[in-house]
Amino acid sequence: MSSKIMTAEQAVADIPDGASIAAGGFGLCGIPQVVIESLAARDVGDFEVFSNNAGVDGKGLGMLLETGKLRRIVSSYVGENKEFARQYLSGELEVELTPQGTLAERMRAGGSGIGAFYTRTGVGTYVADGGMPWKYDSEGGVALASPPKETREIRGETYVLEQAIEADFSLVRAAVADRSGNLRFNLTARNFSPLAAMAGRVCIVEAEEIVEVGELAPDDIHLPGIFVHRLVELTPQQVEQTKWIEKTTTNPPSEGQR
Repeated sequence: MSSKIMTAEQAVADIPDGASIAAGGFGLCGIPQVVIESLAARDVGDFEVFSNNAGVDGKGLGMLLETGKLRRIVSSYVGENKEFARQYLSGELEVELTPQGTLAERMRAGGSGIGAFYTRTGVGTYVADGGMPWKYDSEGGVALASPPKETREIRGETYVLEQAIEADFSLVRAAVADRSGNLRFNLTARNFSPLAAMAGRVCIVEAEEIVEVGELAPDDIHLPGIFVHRLVELTPQQVEQTKWIEKTTTNPPSEGQR
Protein backbone atom coordinates (compact mmCIF):
# COMPACT_ATOMS: atom_id res chain seq x y z
CA MET A 1 0.00 0.00 0.00
CA SER A 2 1.22 3.48 -0.85
CA SER A 3 2.58 5.43 2.10
CA LYS A 4 0.43 8.33 0.89
CA ILE A 5 -2.81 6.54 1.84
CA MET A 6 -4.14 7.12 5.35
CA THR A 7 -7.29 7.95 7.29
CA ALA A 8 -8.77 11.44 7.35
CA GLU A 9 -7.86 11.74 11.02
CA GLN A 10 -4.24 10.84 10.31
CA ALA A 11 -4.10 13.22 7.36
CA VAL A 12 -5.02 16.30 9.42
CA ALA A 13 -3.37 15.26 12.69
CA ASP A 14 -0.40 17.63 12.38
CA ILE A 15 -2.25 20.75 11.18
CA PRO A 16 -1.39 23.23 13.95
CA ASP A 17 -3.01 26.37 15.32
CA GLY A 18 -2.54 29.30 12.99
CA ALA A 19 -1.93 27.23 9.86
CA SER A 20 -2.75 28.62 6.43
CA ILE A 21 -4.99 26.37 4.32
CA ALA A 22 -5.97 26.43 0.64
CA ALA A 23 -9.25 24.61 0.02
CA GLY A 24 -10.85 23.47 -3.21
CA GLY A 25 -14.54 23.59 -4.00
CA PHE A 26 -17.17 25.96 -5.29
CA GLY A 27 -20.17 26.23 -2.99
CA LEU A 28 -20.86 22.57 -2.22
CA CYS A 29 -19.38 21.29 -5.48
CA GLY A 30 -16.15 19.37 -5.05
CA ILE A 31 -15.55 20.29 -1.41
CA PRO A 32 -13.29 18.07 0.75
CA GLN A 33 -16.06 17.48 3.28
CA VAL A 34 -14.69 14.41 5.06
CA VAL A 35 -11.26 15.91 5.66
CA ILE A 36 -12.85 19.18 6.85
CA GLU A 37 -15.03 17.24 9.30
CA SER A 38 -11.92 15.58 10.76
CA LEU A 39 -10.19 18.95 11.07
CA ALA A 40 -13.25 20.53 12.70
CA ALA A 41 -13.21 17.77 15.32
CA ARG A 42 -9.69 18.68 16.45
CA ASP A 43 -8.90 21.27 19.12
CA VAL A 44 -7.00 23.61 16.80
CA GLY A 45 -7.94 26.78 14.97
CA ASP A 46 -6.95 30.38 14.23
CA PHE A 47 -6.65 29.35 10.57
CA GLU A 48 -6.15 31.57 7.54
CA VAL A 49 -8.03 30.01 4.63
CA PHE A 50 -7.81 30.60 0.89
CA SER A 51 -10.95 29.46 -0.88
CA ASN A 52 -13.51 30.72 -3.38
CA ASN A 53 -16.09 30.82 -0.59
CA ALA A 54 -16.78 29.28 2.81
CA GLY A 55 -19.23 26.57 1.82
CA VAL A 56 -22.66 27.01 3.37
CA ASP A 57 -23.89 27.00 6.93
CA GLY A 58 -23.02 23.65 8.49
CA LYS A 59 -21.23 22.18 5.48
CA GLY A 60 -17.71 22.49 4.10
CA LEU A 61 -15.69 25.37 5.53
CA GLY A 62 -18.91 26.50 7.21
CA MET A 63 -18.14 23.86 9.85
CA LEU A 64 -14.87 25.61 10.71
CA LEU A 65 -16.65 28.97 10.81
CA GLU A 66 -19.32 27.75 13.19
CA THR A 67 -16.73 26.42 15.63
CA GLY A 68 -14.74 29.67 15.54
CA LYS A 69 -11.67 28.13 13.93
CA LEU A 70 -11.17 30.72 11.18
CA ARG A 71 -9.26 33.95 11.82
CA ARG A 72 -8.97 35.15 8.24
CA ILE A 73 -10.26 34.12 4.83
CA VAL A 74 -9.22 35.18 1.36
CA SER A 75 -12.14 34.53 -0.98
CA SER A 76 -14.17 35.91 -3.84
CA TYR A 77 -17.73 35.21 -2.68
CA VAL A 78 -19.60 35.25 0.64
CA GLY A 79 -23.24 35.23 -0.40
CA GLU A 80 -24.40 31.71 0.52
CA ASN A 81 -23.13 31.56 4.09
CA LYS A 82 -25.03 33.61 6.65
CA GLU A 83 -22.56 32.86 9.43
CA PHE A 84 -19.70 34.00 7.21
CA ALA A 85 -21.44 37.32 6.58
CA ARG A 86 -22.34 37.71 10.25
CA GLN A 87 -18.81 37.14 11.49
CA TYR A 88 -17.37 39.48 8.89
CA LEU A 89 -19.80 42.34 9.57
CA SER A 90 -19.50 41.96 13.35
CA GLY A 91 -15.70 42.14 13.32
CA GLU A 92 -15.05 38.53 14.30
CA LEU A 93 -13.49 37.52 10.98
CA GLU A 94 -10.97 39.19 8.69
CA VAL A 95 -11.93 38.87 5.03
CA GLU A 96 -9.90 39.75 1.95
CA LEU A 97 -12.27 39.79 -1.02
CA THR A 98 -10.42 39.00 -4.24
CA PRO A 99 -11.65 38.84 -7.85
CA GLN A 100 -12.36 35.21 -8.68
CA GLY A 101 -9.92 34.87 -11.57
CA THR A 102 -7.23 36.65 -9.59
CA LEU A 103 -7.73 34.23 -6.70
CA ALA A 104 -7.37 31.27 -9.05
CA GLU A 105 -4.19 32.69 -10.58
CA ARG A 106 -2.73 33.55 -7.18
CA MET A 107 -3.09 29.88 -6.20
CA ARG A 108 -1.66 28.64 -9.49
CA ALA A 109 1.26 31.05 -9.19
CA GLY A 110 2.01 29.87 -5.67
CA GLY A 111 2.21 26.28 -6.87
CA SER A 112 4.33 27.20 -9.88
CA GLY A 113 7.09 29.10 -8.10
CA ILE A 114 5.88 32.50 -9.28
CA GLY A 115 6.07 35.05 -6.48
CA ALA A 116 3.68 37.61 -7.95
CA PHE A 117 2.15 38.66 -11.26
CA TYR A 118 0.61 41.69 -12.93
CA THR A 119 -3.05 41.76 -14.00
CA ARG A 120 -5.45 44.43 -15.25
CA THR A 121 -8.26 43.05 -13.08
CA GLY A 122 -9.07 45.46 -10.26
CA VAL A 123 -7.26 48.48 -11.65
CA GLY A 124 -9.05 51.69 -10.66
CA THR A 125 -10.98 49.98 -7.83
CA TYR A 126 -10.48 49.34 -4.12
CA VAL A 127 -8.67 46.13 -5.13
CA ALA A 128 -5.74 48.15 -6.44
CA ASP A 129 -6.18 51.52 -4.71
CA GLY A 130 -6.70 50.11 -1.20
CA GLY A 131 -9.37 50.98 1.32
CA MET A 132 -11.41 47.77 1.06
CA PRO A 133 -12.64 46.77 4.55
CA TRP A 134 -10.75 43.68 5.64
CA LYS A 135 -12.07 43.76 9.17
CA TYR A 136 -14.77 45.72 10.98
CA ASP A 137 -14.91 46.67 14.64
CA SER A 138 -17.81 45.74 16.90
CA GLU A 139 -19.62 48.98 16.07
CA GLY A 140 -19.45 48.58 12.30
CA GLY A 141 -16.48 50.85 11.68
CA VAL A 142 -13.52 49.78 9.57
CA ALA A 143 -10.82 48.41 11.86
CA LEU A 144 -8.48 47.26 9.08
CA ALA A 145 -8.50 48.25 5.41
CA SER A 146 -6.57 46.86 2.47
CA PRO A 147 -3.37 48.69 1.53
CA PRO A 148 -2.77 50.08 -1.97
CA LYS A 149 -1.00 47.72 -4.36
CA GLU A 150 1.87 48.39 -6.71
CA THR A 151 0.85 49.25 -10.26
CA ARG A 152 2.84 49.39 -13.46
CA GLU A 153 2.36 50.55 -17.02
CA ILE A 154 2.75 47.69 -19.52
CA ARG A 155 2.16 48.25 -23.23
CA GLY A 156 0.33 51.44 -22.44
CA GLU A 157 -2.07 49.83 -19.93
CA THR A 158 -2.08 49.92 -16.13
CA TYR A 159 -1.60 46.61 -14.34
CA VAL A 160 -1.76 45.80 -10.62
CA LEU A 161 0.70 43.49 -8.85
CA GLU A 162 -0.92 40.51 -7.10
CA GLN A 163 0.95 38.28 -4.63
CA ALA A 164 0.98 34.51 -5.09
CA ILE A 165 -0.71 32.29 -2.51
CA GLU A 166 1.40 29.67 -0.75
CA ALA A 167 -0.40 27.79 2.03
CA ASP A 168 0.92 25.45 4.71
CA PHE A 169 -1.70 22.83 3.76
CA SER A 170 -4.22 22.29 0.99
CA LEU A 171 -7.43 20.28 1.20
CA VAL A 172 -9.10 19.01 -1.97
CA ARG A 173 -11.44 16.31 -3.24
CA ALA A 174 -10.85 14.20 -6.34
CA ALA A 175 -13.04 11.70 -8.16
CA VAL A 176 -10.18 9.25 -8.79
CA ALA A 177 -6.60 9.02 -7.53
CA ASP A 178 -3.98 6.41 -8.17
CA ARG A 179 -1.65 5.26 -5.42
CA SER A 180 1.01 7.76 -6.47
CA GLY A 181 -1.42 10.66 -6.07
CA ASN A 182 -2.19 11.38 -9.71
CA LEU A 183 -5.67 12.90 -9.71
CA ARG A 184 -8.74 13.07 -11.90
CA PHE A 185 -11.65 15.37 -11.03
CA ASN A 186 -15.27 15.03 -12.12
CA LEU A 187 -16.55 17.75 -14.45
CA THR A 188 -17.29 21.02 -12.59
CA ALA A 189 -16.11 19.50 -9.31
CA ARG A 190 -12.62 20.24 -10.62
CA ASN A 191 -13.18 24.03 -10.12
CA PHE A 192 -10.45 25.48 -7.85
CA SER A 193 -9.19 22.08 -6.66
CA PRO A 194 -6.06 21.59 -8.82
CA LEU A 195 -4.98 25.16 -8.10
CA ALA A 196 -5.57 24.85 -4.36
CA ALA A 197 -3.70 21.55 -4.34
CA MET A 198 -0.69 23.16 -6.03
CA ALA A 199 -0.65 26.04 -3.54
CA GLY A 200 -0.26 23.85 -0.45
CA ARG A 201 3.16 22.80 0.86
CA VAL A 202 1.38 19.67 2.13
CA CYS A 203 -1.54 18.59 -0.04
CA ILE A 204 -4.26 16.39 1.47
CA VAL A 205 -6.68 14.75 -0.98
CA GLU A 206 -9.83 12.82 -0.26
CA ALA A 207 -10.60 10.59 -3.22
CA GLU A 208 -13.85 8.88 -4.10
CA GLU A 209 -11.86 6.02 -5.62
CA ILE A 210 -8.20 4.96 -5.50
CA VAL A 211 -6.83 2.81 -8.32
CA GLU A 212 -3.51 1.21 -9.12
CA VAL A 213 -0.76 3.18 -10.83
CA GLY A 214 -1.24 2.92 -14.58
CA GLU A 215 -5.03 2.70 -14.53
CA LEU A 216 -5.31 6.42 -15.24
CA ALA A 217 -4.23 7.22 -18.78
CA PRO A 218 -1.65 10.04 -18.91
CA ASP A 219 -4.05 12.32 -20.81
CA ASP A 220 -6.77 11.70 -18.20
CA ILE A 221 -4.71 13.03 -15.29
CA HIS A 222 -5.73 16.54 -14.23
CA LEU A 223 -3.05 16.97 -11.55
CA PRO A 224 0.19 14.98 -11.27
CA GLY A 225 0.99 13.18 -8.06
CA ILE A 226 4.09 15.27 -7.39
CA PHE A 227 1.77 17.85 -5.81
CA VAL A 228 -0.03 15.31 -3.58
CA HIS A 229 1.33 14.18 -0.23
CA ARG A 230 -1.57 12.42 1.54
CA LEU A 231 -4.52 10.42 0.23
CA VAL A 232 -7.75 9.56 2.02
CA GLU A 233 -9.92 6.91 0.37
CA LEU A 234 -13.61 7.55 0.96
CA THR A 235 -16.11 4.79 1.56
CA PRO A 236 -19.12 4.49 -0.78
CA GLN A 237 -21.29 5.73 2.09
CA GLN A 238 -19.12 8.82 2.60
CA VAL A 239 -19.30 9.59 -1.11
CA GLU A 240 -23.08 9.22 -1.20
CA GLN A 241 -23.67 11.27 1.94
CA THR A 242 -21.64 14.24 0.69
CA LYS A 243 -23.24 14.67 -2.74
CA TRP A 244 -25.35 17.71 -2.03
CA ILE A 245 -27.27 20.12 -4.25
CA GLU A 246 -26.77 23.67 -3.03
CA LYS A 247 -29.86 25.07 -4.71
CA THR A 248 -32.66 23.12 -6.36
CA THR A 249 -34.47 25.03 -9.08
CA THR A 250 -37.46 23.50 -10.83
CA ASN A 251 -39.97 24.71 -13.36
CA PRO A 252 -43.51 25.34 -12.12
CA PRO A 253 -45.86 22.41 -12.88
CA SER A 254 -47.77 22.58 -16.11
CA GLU A 255 -51.55 22.84 -16.12
CA GLY A 256 -51.96 19.11 -16.59
CA GLN A 257 -49.67 18.32 -13.65
CA ARG A 258 -51.52 20.40 -11.08
